[in-house]
Amino acid sequence: MIKVRRLGHATISTPDLEAQTHYYSGVLGLRVIERSKDRVILGSKQGFEAIELVKGKAGALQRLSFQIAPGTDLNDVVKELAKFGIKSERRSGITPGVAECVSLVDPKGTPVDLYAEYKFADPGQPMSFNILKLGHVAYRVLDVQQIVKFYTEVFGFRVSDWRGDFFVFMRCNTDHHTLNFIIDEKPQLHHIAFEVLDWSEINKAGDWLARNKIHLVWGPGRHIIGHNVATYHRNDDLVRVEIFTEMDQMKDEALGYFDPRPWHQEFPLYPKMHGPETLRNYWGYGSERVIQGYQTNELPQYEAIRG
Repeated sequence: MIKVRRLGHATISTPDLEAQTHYYSGVLGLRVIERSKDRVILGSKQGFEAIELVKGKAGALQRLSFQIAPGTDLNDVVKELAKFGIKSERRSGITPGVAECVSLVDPKGTPVDLYAEYKFADPGQPMSFNILKLGHVAYRVLDVQQIVKFYTEVFGFRVSDWRGDFFVFMRCNTDHHTLNFIIDEKPQLHHIAFEVLDWSEINKAGDWLARNKIHLVWGPGRHIIGHNVATYHRNDDLVRVEIFTEMDQMKDEALGYFDPRPWHQEFPLYPKMHGPETLRNYWGYGSERVIQGYQTNELPQYEAIRG
């Protein structure tokens, strides 16, 4: 088994590289680490690469990257993948932070890069609000059981929670989830999520987005699964973007429960199967309309939800 340690960056295509670069840098405050004619790499002010933009279809997830344990021999990774019947190849010069990686394709058809060594980018000055990292990526799949089997058996992910039998939350470190998969007839990106430090950053993010004429489509609210406080909006490529804080933490896998928090509904809180009727918003205005909108691409505007 290859144990993934953290989510790296996501590669997302766009027909308008300049406009999306402005969104991720000028609105979300990510720093441009490297720019060329056909791609832009952006990262957090803490030095984590987060988003790689490439030319192509609007809002399509083109690649994902994960860091494994530093010091790992990548040739051993190739051999380990071969034991599972997975073809892979070595690649070099992936990004400024990733000199060498092993590339493969996961069961849903997404190219995945695994790397052991990472070079942090130079830190920058925060803007109106401060994104810490790319926190998680959610994707629509035809067969959620197949993708869960792959990510647990090959990459060492653990299942944090299920919502019904169609929506899974998976972790590779202490964070409640770094990947989500939901059943859908049309495989595609569901949303990407950026972590901020605390509540005050959520507040600043909402104000800054509004100033840039970007309005929330959901939130702020506290999820029941994961308990993160979250808001959602869409950019011009219709990518759903979550900004969140206070996600549940599994600090000790041997204990098996999430670190207790005052807002938990039960103590201790273990991974479990939640009913399909579970509301997304613990604070109360969530409805089945919201749940349906979250599962599809038809989430109404925030004002309509409140009405």
